[in-house]
Amino acid sequence: MFTKKPDKDGPVIDAGKVALTPHRPAGPQMSSARPAARPSSGTPSVIGSDLSITGNLESKGEIQIEGEVQGDVHAGRIVVGERARVTGSLLADDIVIRGNVGGSVRGNNVTLQSNSRVEGDLFHKQLAIEQGAFFEGKSRRSDDPTNVGRVNGLPPPD
Repeated sequence: MFTKKPDKDGPVIDAGKVALTPHRPAGPQMSSARPAARPSSGTPSVIGSDLSITGNLESKGEIQIEGEVQGDVHAGRIVVGERARVTGSLLADDIVIRGNVGGSVRGNNVTLQSNSRVEGDLFHKQLAIEQGAFFEGKSRRSDDPTNVGRVNGLPPPD
């Protein structure tokens, strides 16, 4: 399920000997360089640059992705780092993309920063695309972009 990429100069971690405590983020702690405008109720979960995950991720808080995720990510806030790669959909209130995303993006506030590369459709309430960002897909404004079960206010068909 998790793959630890070995460092050239650093120690190799044996995933079989690492114990994770439930409800606590695995990986390095994030620095306090977070924007003050978006306070978080807890510590963000960080997917480190040396971690590759296959499967879906869900969190009520913030997920910061620096590694590789193959699956859907649903959270309160998602930050995709410059060297990160996500293959799957993103769903959050606030989404900041600096790296590569292949899949749909649904968020109230979506920001594609200058180093980002997004191939997929964007559903948003507010969208910011910085100069230099790569975007291939459709952009749709919506009053409720995070409600994936409804189309035009109607419930999904049975």
